Amino acid sequence: LFASAGVFHHAGIKIPFFAFFAHDSGIRCEEAPRNMLVAMGLAAALCVGIGVFPEALYAILPYPIAFDPYTTTHVVTQLQLLAWSALAFSVLVRTGIYPPELRSVNLDFDWIYRKFLPVAAVRVWGTLERSWECLNDMLAHQFEILVRTLSRHHGLHGKLAATWPTGSMVLWVTVLLAACLIFYYF
Repeated sequence: LFASAGVFHHAGIKIPFFAFFAHDSGIRCEEAPRNMLVAMGLAAALCVGIGVFPEALYAILPYPIAFDPYTTTHVVTQLQLLAWSALAFSVLVRTGIYPPELRSVNLDFDWIYRKFLPVAAVRVWGTLERSWECLNDMLAHQFEILVRTLSRHHGLHGKLAATWPTGSMVLWVTVLLAACLIFYYF
């Protein structure tokens, strides 16, 4: 019941009152296009139709509904909520106790994907680009060190680039073959 009273107070009394009877900001709008007027009319007709004939909605639900919204108890309870909410709002506004309207910006969830995510994506992308460039520079530097080290040993004047006598090569092949045979047979 408290939720019903709060929703009625906010959506049914406060917003229409401040939209139509509060200070005039001087902003004038042109009439909405025809397709928007038709869509709003259809939505309003659907809301009224479901409210007047809820059985049509209940019939298409996947499970049976045993609820009658227009019993005397339901109707009187809702009318009491509406009447007391309207009376409380009227008394608070007339006596000046109601909090004044404040010029402010309401941040909704769409702020996250309209404002925050694009800025965050640009910053993250910039950080990733700088990290990628730093990684590329570091890898290029390490590759240069590797090439210099390899060219020192395998380059034109390196020890491994010199010609070796055939006899010493045969000796090393024999030693390696003997080591393999000993390792595999013992």
